[in-house]
Amino acid sequence: MPDGSIPILVLSTAALFASIAGFIIYFIVLYRNRQLKNQQEQEHLQSIFRQEVLKARIEMQEQTLNHVSREIHDNITQVLSFVKLDLAMIGIADDKQKQIKINESRDLIAQAINDLKDLSKSLSFEHITKLGLLKTIEMEVNRLNKSGIVKAEITTDGEMAGLGEQRELVLFRIFQEAVNNMLKHAGATHFKISLQYYPELFNLTLEDDGIGFSDEVSGKGDGAGLRNMENRAALIGAIAKINSAPGKGCVIKVSLNPLQQQLYIDEDHSNSIG
Repeated sequence: MPDGSIPILVLSTAALFASIAGFIIYFIVLYRNRQLKNQQEQEHLQSIFRQEVLKARIEMQEQTLNHVSREIHDNITQVLSFVKLDLAMIGIADDKQKQIKINESRDLIAQAINDLKDLSKSLSFEHITKLGLLKTIEMEVNRLNKSGIVKAEITTDGEMAGLGEQRELVLFRIFQEAVNNMLKHAGATHFKISLQYYPELFNLTLEDDGIGFSDEVSGKGDGAGLRNMENRAALIGAIAKINSAPGKGCVIKVSLNPLQQQLYIDEDHSNSIG
């Protein structure tokens, strides 16, 4: 090998190694940038999810307080007014009538106490947490039936299992939104709730026999609640499908895989509402 070719070979080898090192550094920098971008996106999703969960908690509390206000005004106040009336009439009644009024007052006070106990349970968020999704929805179904506005029924299929606190909170809020929309706009007389628990699939189906609506309505201001359901479902890795037509009622179906967790969702699988 000529003496002049040795420096050229050394320079070529050095250039080759420099190029390889440059490519390695480039790919390392590119990988780190992508990793940082993914981390930022993940943190953004976590922030959105936490905000949505907090919003759902506040809305649930507002919903509960509105219910408590209506119950106190429409039921408990009325019951206690009857007690007051009976007690006022005792002074002018004979012995037989006095006993009747006393018994009536005792029954009415017992009714008021039971109503207050139910209200205290609804105000306790810890109590809701311990009940879980199914029991909490059953309580709401009892309230709907008690109101006489709509006849509600609930069915379950499969073996009940916890879906995680955050998921159950969002699912319950979706249920509440569906109930509110039905009572305000649908004019329904029947409301069916179905919960299906399978190893890799959970379905929450809400169906009413109200007036329904067209696709045009769901895309306007009145459909904001429907879009909100879809957005909330997406945050917990679920899909919400809403089917309706004028005169055909409305069916809302929320489906998710209990085993497939989004990274920005609390990994807790306890059977409770957070």
